Amino acid sequence: MDILIRNTGDMPIYEQIVQQIKQLILKGALAEGAPLPSMRLLAKELRISVITTKRAYEELEREGFITTVTGKGSFVAGKNIELVREEYLRRIETLLGQSIDLAQEGNIPYDQVLEMLNLLYEEVSDK
Repeated sequence: MDILIRNTGDMPIYEQIVQQIKQLILKGALAEGAPLPSMRLLAKELRISVITTKRAYEELEREGFITTVTGKGSFVAGKNIELVREEYLRRIETLLGQSIDLAQEGNIPYDQVLEMLNLLYEEVSDK
């Protein structure tokens, strides 16, 4: 599993792990039932503390992305369509919020932002 940890920036390491594993699951790169590396192995590969990987796995389990079976390990949970949809909506909301902030900073009117969004959406939909 390819996870890249950046020591620069504000995002804690466990959140970077959570975010990247979620992306792998949402994209289908990690299929339902696929085993995840043990916490110790992942910590060793990333050269971080086991406590950090444990915290990341606990967060993923709390959010319903993985299940952990004592003595067997952690596995990708069955995809709950609403959970996946909600995760995408949350990510879209964050990005649109950033776009709105930029538009307001640049004094770009709402109708121009909406037109840009429509054009971009149509462009991507045509592919």
